[in-house]
Amino acid sequence: MPPRVRPVCGWRAATVAGTARESASARSIRLAVAGWPGHIAGQHIDVRLTAEDGYQATRSFSLSSAPGEAPQITVERVDDGEVSPYLVDVATDGDALEIMGPVGGYFVWRPGDDVPLLLVAGGSGIAPMRAIWRAARAHGTPVRLVYSARTADRVIFADELRGPDGPESTVHLTRERAAGFEHGRLRAEQLSALLRPGGVREPLLRAYVCGPTAFVEEAARGLIGAGLDADSLRTERFG
Repeated sequence: MPPRVRPVCGWRAATVAGTARESASARSIRLAVAGWPGHIAGQHIDVRLTAEDGYQATRSFSLSSAPGEAPQITVERVDDGEVSPYLVDVATDGDALEIMGPVGGYFVWRPGDDVPLLLVAGGSGIAPMRAIWRAARAHGTPVRLVYSARTADRVIFADELRGPDGPESTVHLTRERAAGFEHGRLRAEQLSALLRPGGVREPLLRAYVCGPTAFVEEAARGLIGAGLDADSLRTERFG
């Protein structure tokens, strides 16, 4: 039985230790946290920002870093948001914030869960998938990813998905056509084909779906309709 990471209760000081632009509207933020206890792939943290006048805003963000890596979140800008515009466009090395976590024990992957994985992500829902695919591939677990984004410049982790260390992946664009991408919304028959590569159903497979609520509900219905056992499906939604 692999060790389990227990959630840390209470707010902890954190410092921005590095940033990376991931798309036109998203950014990864690496955090330095004294006494970080480690995390499980798929967990999230709460982030709290405090303004000079004392006003506080708190949001939850999935960890996009694999276990063993420094904690990292990947944030997509919500233009009228209170937290994401600061994290995506303003935050710089050395900035202080507060975090709580890691949190979560349902939408996670642990070593020993060695059945093939199907990851279905929409928008910034790819953040926890990165943690999962990096952890799973490091342990030799087969991973397939299907990812839906609006336009090519909003594809998060585009370079990593094209690189040798990325998962087997297909990226769908819903609002434009571009070379190297599928066009349109992910359809039920495509989900069915993912469960049955070569026309043969995987005897065992676990699926993770993360993204906006409507996307997750539609993808989950499609997977169950294609024959995936409900016990083999994990979902996480936002918005």
